[in-house]
Amino acid sequence: MKACPQCKLKYPSDKTTCFVDGAALAEIQDPRIGTTVAGRYQIEDVVGEGGMATVYRAKHRVSDRHVAIKIMNATLAKNSVIQERFRREAKAAQKIAHPNIIEILEQGETGDGSLYLVMELLEGETLADVVDAGKVPVDRALRILIQVARALARAHDLEVIHRDLKPENIFLAHLPESEELVKLLDFGIARSMQDVRLTGSGEVFGTPQYMAPERITSTEAGPAADLYALGIMAFEMLTGRLSFQANDVASWFIKHMKEAPPSMRQFEPALPETLDDLVLELLAKDPSDRPVDAHKVHNDLVAIAETLGVHLPVEADDDAVSSHLPVTSERSAVDRWTRRLEVFELMLMRAYPSNRPADLVQMLSQVKAKLAELSEVGAAGSEVQLQLEAVEARGREGRQRLGHAVHALGVDASRAREDAKTADSTITAQTAEVSRFAEDYLAAHQKAVYWEGRSGFMMPYLQLAAAYRAIADLVDAWLEAKKALDAATRTAESKRAEVSDLEFQIQSLRSALATKEESIEKEVAEGNRQLHDLGERADTIETELLELATKFCSPLRTRPELGSLFTKLENVAA
Repeated sequence: MKACPQCKLKYPSDKTTCFVDGAALAEIQDPRIGTTVAGRYQIEDVVGEGGMATVYRAKHRVSDRHVAIKIMNATLAKNSVIQERFRREAKAAQKIAHPNIIEILEQGETGDGSLYLVMELLEGETLADVVDAGKVPVDRALRILIQVARALARAHDLEVIHRDLKPENIFLAHLPESEELVKLLDFGIARSMQDVRLTGSGEVFGTPQYMAPERITSTEAGPAADLYALGIMAFEMLTGRLSFQANDVASWFIKHMKEAPPSMRQFEPALPETLDDLVLELLAKDPSDRPVDAHKVHNDLVAIAETLGVHLPVEADDDAVSSHLPVTSERSAVDRWTRRLEVFELMLMRAYPSNRPADLVQMLSQVKAKLAELSEVGAAGSEVQLQLEAVEARGREGRQRLGHAVHALGVDASRAREDAKTADSTITAQTAEVSRFAEDYLAAHQKAVYWEGRSGFMMPYLQLAAAYRAIADLVDAWLEAKKALDAATRTAESKRAEVSDLEFQIQSLRSALATKEESIEKEVAEGNRQLHDLGERADTIETELLELATKFCSPLRTRPELGSLFTKLENVAA
């Protein structure tokens, strides 16, 4: 791919000069810039590069919406396991459909076999950028953490674990006339709680600094691993340092598994004790000692924020950032070539008021014919695009509706889990109490037996009576403790049954979502196939138009009376 250094018009690699200004074309450093993905996304520039993929800024050819396109590096695209993980990023994020999780619009495969994701394009910075600049004020940190907890709650309710939560994967979007909106990124190694196919024996994926102990020793880590990573991030934001310090991966692993985390107040004494306690709970070595779920973490963070008088982040609407509905582009391909054709006709009239060369007249006729064809292809593409977006809107609406239902059930399930956990703690305490009374009873009984053997004396009778009274009191206390234990057991059983029932309802919604997604995927795939074919045809026509335009302009470039028209041609946006 080449481009004109002056007007920036893109050309195929076999072209040498720009028909607009006659400038020599230069090779574009990234060959994907200027190309079209999925027949409708024109790549404009590189946004960022990573070890697995490159992210591009692109523009929809039918609408004027800008998107981000993440394309897997060619060398990695040949690895079937990595391919599957890449595809799962799209499916995981798509089905979650939450305003605090980056929106994946579609996924597919480029002509050269590279996988791609089309995502909403965001303006802002990562949390890593913020943390690198120093400590984050408590009020801002709480607003960020609350939004991350919201995203995790929805993801976990839909059985998706992120598994690589870190500041680099937390994006702080800057929205016009809106407060900072957190977006959770990169579900590249996320997986369903029920899907272990892509986790090989002995493989460890993630970032050592933020990895929960159970992730180091097992591939079966659950949602609690994300909560641990959230605790590490909270510690880092609020203190300006990580909870543990190490120089290599092995040392990080040992710290996570063996070393007790320090208190944040050790470094920042002014931090609220409640916030410090929550972070320490998140960093518990045993997953069962952490909060029961992300809903509980969210509620605790909100309670802390309210106590401190912190302005809470508004719960963003599902469509607050992204909108799929196209708007007519003022600079569509048809529009650009229509404007160029008008200039071409003026050039011919001014250069040859009469006796116009037959070859130039023929070229103009060919341009008109190609333009008509391009217009037909564009109209067909617009129609397919509208149909596709109607399908995508249906899918999005379904995800959101089911997501809200899952959220409501998830909140109830969270309360039930917390109640069950409290009941289990009560059971543990009451069991210990019952055991203590039993031990005390045995001691009292032994004392009574002792004094029964000395019943011939007055004093022993008094001692024996006291021993019997002690036994009676202990029996009463034991019975009360046993009643409390039985009540706690019944409560725990009831709450566990409630959790089980709610989780069954949530699973039913998940199944409904999966069925709907399968149907939507088929319709979207067909629409994308049609758009791809139409896009390729449009690219071919534009290449032919460029060829004709170059031939038409070449003999006219030396004519001074056409200078202003060539300038006008330059003003037609590429």
